[in-house]
Amino acid sequence: MKKFVFLIAAVAIAAAGCAAPPTNRADTNKNGSAETTAAAAPMTESDAMAKEKAVMAAFEKQDYNGFGEMVDPEALLVGGEGVYDKAGIMKGIQGFVPKDVVWSDWKFQSLDKDAAVISYKQTYGGTMNGQAMPPQTIYASSAWVNRNGKWLVIYHQETEVAKTTGPPPPAPKAAKPAASPAAAAATPGTTSSDAQANEKLVWDAIKTKNYDAFASYLAPESIEIEANGVFDKAGSVKGVQGFDLSKAELSEWKTVKFDADAALVTYVVRIPGQKPERERHSTIWANRNGKWLAMLHQGTAVTPPMAAPSPSAAASTSAKPSPSKAVPPKPSPTK
Repeated sequence: MKKFVFLIAAVAIAAAGCAAPPTNRADTNKNGSAETTAAAAPMTESDAMAKEKAVMAAFEKQDYNGFGEMVDPEALLVGGEGVYDKAGIMKGIQGFVPKDVVWSDWKFQSLDKDAAVISYKQTYGGTMNGQAMPPQTIYASSAWVNRNGKWLVIYHQETEVAKTTGPPPPAPKAAKPAASPAAAAATPGTTSSDAQANEKLVWDAIKTKNYDAFASYLAPESIEIEANGVFDKAGSVKGVQGFDLSKAELSEWKTVKFDADAALVTYVVRIPGQKPERERHSTIWANRNGKWLAMLHQGTAVTPPMAAPSPSAAASTSAKPSPSKAVPPKPSPTK
């Protein structure tokens, strides 16, 4: 089923950019201190695609230092087994060599002049520490930010494409919720630069079946990425109306501020009785003419940690990585 938080596994890092004219600006970092962001050349979708492929090229050459120079110090990689900071990312990428990479379905979104996101579908194989990896097909998203004139990746998430094709079967009629008059009349909450608070507003609307309020939190160009497909705003609004999400539990919150006008929130959603029961959800929020709206949302099923290899098997056992960035190997380890 589709689960989300508006807007909208192993993992990779990719690229995106921004098309607005470059100018100097004073921004605020996540600690609240002011810093000057130098001008960066504007990025087109073609530029972002080329940068994404350059990341993959670094893996093919096993140029991990070069890769690390493209990663923001506050970067987060979101995968089924966990959420990793830059140190965890750099620890886990060693030994991954991609092969037979096929890219498709690129989608580029400018968040503001200093932040952007790119999403795509990818099929690849390769090796990890010399051991062959089975082919994988994933949906992936990455956000890039301008840091003193240089574009750095700050977020990446992947979702394994569902093995079945076509739309999911419709929910039984008895299970389809209907919005109550009170919910329909409720006034949507006011969003802000607090991405976590915004996400909670989205879930409140979903739990109370206030679909008009839910829709009001999504940007017109919003994208939602789930295992069963990529959806526009209309698809997201339609999707939440076929399931009972009233018992959803949210936990393990993490936020990253891209700049003064864009931010990321990622967390775990648990819905008792659903399959998968737990997913990692991420949403990118951006300031649009004074109103914060959800631009992109992605859901990835939580997967169990890999078992710790025995000493005799350690040489031939490795974590399964993703294209632009492998998931850190584990010693044991928006709707």
